Amino acid sequence: MKIIATNRKARRDYEILETYEAGIELKGTEVKSLRTRGCSIEEAFGRIEGTEVFIYNLNIPEYEKTFYFRANPKRTRKLLLHKKEIKRLIGLVAQRGLTLIPLKIYFNDKNFVKIEISLAKGKLLYDKRRKIKEELADRETKREMKKFNRMH
Repeated sequence: MKIIATNRKARRDYEILETYEAGIELKGTEVKSLRTRGCSIEEAFGRIEGTEVFIYNLNIPEYEKTFYFRANPKRTRKLLLHKKEIKRLIGLVAQRGLTLIPLKIYFNDKNFVKIEISLAKGKLLYDKRRKIKEELADRETKREMKKFNRMH
């Protein structure tokens, strides 16, 4: 598995509930562009329309060496999921007000482009602050324990 891009902000800003692996419907030279230049998924999000799932704001730059086909870098792309997974996502997103966030894009073992999307719930600002305080406290206790163990 070769990772093309990861969304580092996703785990900080959202609480990840479930993850799904989906294929992406790509056109023309977008795969070549992914191999050479990568992509940006920081602003990307998923949306369900009818019985299909689409990803918005996924930025795949144009492949420079082509002259006949140039796709819009931020066009809407269809995600390829099983019907059962789409029905489950429709129910969960409608009920709880959850969102679809991409976590990473990669080439799998068969050289197909796959995207890992997650069903996520947005974290509130005070949740983020509490987590930072807990991490700092944990770091401080580990540091003190290390000092204590060195003395004894």
